[in-house]
Amino acid sequence: MEFELAKWIMNPFVLMFVAVFTGMMFGKIKFGKFNFGVSGTLFTGLLFGWVVVKYAKGFVEGDDYFSAAQSFLGKGIIPKDFFYLFLILFVATVGLLASKDIGAVLKKYGLKFVLLGVIITFAGAATTYGMTIFTTKVLNSDSTPYEVSGVYTGALTSSPGLAAATETATKHATNLVTEYAEMADDEKAKVLKQLDKDFKVSDYPELTDDMKTKFIQNAEAGIGVGHAIGYPFGVIIVIIAVNFFPKIFRINIEEEQKIFNREMEEARKAGGGREIKETDFDLIALCIAMLFGYTIGRFGVDLGFIGIDQVFSLGSTGGVLVGSLILGYIGKIGPINFRMNSRILGIVRQLSLAFFLAIVGLRYGFKVFDALAGSGVILAVVGLVVGLVAMMVGFLVGKYIFKINWIMLSGAICGGMTSTPGLGAAVDAIGSDDPAAGYGATYPFALLGMVLFTIILHGLPM
Repeated sequence: MEFELAKWIMNPFVLMFVAVFTGMMFGKIKFGKFNFGVSGTLFTGLLFGWVVVKYAKGFVEGDDYFSAAQSFLGKGIIPKDFFYLFLILFVATVGLLASKDIGAVLKKYGLKFVLLGVIITFAGAATTYGMTIFTTKVLNSDSTPYEVSGVYTGALTSSPGLAAATETATKHATNLVTEYAEMADDEKAKVLKQLDKDFKVSDYPELTDDMKTKFIQNAEAGIGVGHAIGYPFGVIIVIIAVNFFPKIFRINIEEEQKIFNREMEEARKAGGGREIKETDFDLIALCIAMLFGYTIGRFGVDLGFIGIDQVFSLGSTGGVLVGSLILGYIGKIGPINFRMNSRILGIVRQLSLAFFLAIVGLRYGFKVFDALAGSGVILAVVGLVVGLVAMMVGFLVGKYIFKINWIMLSGAICGGMTSTPGLGAAVDAIGSDDPAAGYGATYPFALLGMVLFTIILHGLPM
């Protein structure tokens, strides 16, 4: 009998099962009156992700399992297909669960969610710009402005933002190297520092083609590094915030839930909802909702009409959420019923969320621990600051200016942060799927804000 321990350890299925099993156990541990619940899988995933990457990197060329380790690392620990599968499944079930009240929610809060999505992403962008200036000019950090701006998309966990940041960083870097010869010496020095800190302006009055190519590649890579470091910290700050904000600001969740239920009942009576008899479970309807939403997410809108060379789309997450909300609100099309038993859908939701959060942890664990132990600590701090400021602004504006009920606001803040893991934590902390309606109403406008502000960031002097 043979058993290849190394391949077993580096098997994505083994890692997912172990991270979910231990994470659910950890999530049950009480810290006073608080426990992490399903979010515990994120933290065990982070730990196992760090451990297994260190293990895989220990194999050198010539070792029996070197090729397997390189393949494992090249796939990002857990193949991204698993990431998207559980993400789509989670978002679809949440959307269907929250859909019956979406009409009432939009009728009551409508424009407030639009503004909140823009305000949160703007606050994150403004903080990122301030941190870029602070880290590069005051702290004289080795981190590049591209890395810091990449943290913005990571801290707000936005894949569309990452795509926009990468594209605009490439254009920004190309313009810089093209204009290098006409720059003042201090500006040239900034460019050279991003190539090699030991380069002197006097030695390079002009850049070679190879240096120009390397600078552009470094800019693109910097966005990716910043995003990878900022992402897990953005997830962590949202999960902690949705659990602790009610305690810090003395919000009575039970009372808020009663108020929300009363408001939704009144809105439904006024014609904001549709009563349709539920079925136990309809796999066909669930698959149609995911297919419909995924297709919506593929459509892009060219923003050239407002002077921005960028295509905006909802992506997988936004498309599936919007599609599920639409079909769930319609309720029934012929024999296909999109209104399903909430207990059964809730089980599917918890299963998919547990695996989704575990995969996030496994894929980014090594970045978190390496950042905390090395030069990436400044970028990690930037991610925490950006995420915290954006959330605080969203909370204060939503709660005290817009007067949005916490049940809806918790989801709207996560939508403004484009944080699907945060939505899972909000749903888990509140004990109902009601926050998803606020998330779905805010998310599309936050995505648009992410794209716009990411492009603007790279147009500002750094």
